[in-house]
Amino acid sequence: MDHISVCICTYKRPDMLVRTLDGVLSQVTDHAFTLELVIVDNDKECSAQAIAGSYRDKGPYRITYDCEPEQSISLARNRAVRNATGNLIAFIDDDEFPADQRLYRKLHTCLKAQRADGVLGPVLPHFPDGAPAWLAKSGLCDRPRNATGSPIRGKDLRTGNILMSRDVFKPDGKWFDPALGRTGGSDGAFLWDQVKKGCRFFWCDEATVFETVPPERWPAAYYIRRNFRVGS
Repeated sequence: MDHISVCICTYKRPDMLVRTLDGVLSQVTDHAFTLELVIVDNDKECSAQAIAGSYRDKGPYRITYDCEPEQSISLARNRAVRNATGNLIAFIDDDEFPADQRLYRKLHTCLKAQRADGVLGPVLPHFPDGAPAWLAKSGLCDRPRNATGSPIRGKDLRTGNILMSRDVFKPDGKWFDPALGRTGGSDGAFLWDQVKKGCRFFWCDEATVFETVPPERWPAAYYIRRNFRVGS
């Protein structure tokens, strides 16, 4: 039976982390696979340790906690993979939560059907109370979606809402580039390298998660700056 390690890297987002953990722990497996949760705290003060500990006895899945003291999303992801025991590796961000209880069932079914090295699902925006109405209508937080079974394009590669074979991670441990640990982008760069090496990634449009849009991303100026950076 397949064993999925769901990796969650977190940094000072206690309320969001609780929602993520609740969503993953509620998952239905239909006895097709087993699950474990691998939490890596990227806060050197170990601020998420108490939360992780409070969930250990809630079941039904095994939970491990570790801390990556150097603030770097790349190093946190690498530590999560090292701590994972599954033959399949999933990632979900600490500001994301599953849309339903069959997220990993859907990803797993698609992975097997496509005989894929990895499958990705959509990440939809979640607007908390108080978010401006114009932002939801603007589409600025929307991401492209594809038909289920479509090969993944380079610009869609990311670790938020992904399930992949452990074989994608070669034993050399050179996975997510520490040089991109503070700027971001190490996930897309790593996965694109795997595509160039022959790995096959596909889309699963039914396997959705929500990503919370925090208040610092509500002003229009944020999107002007972001798109200027991408354009330049």
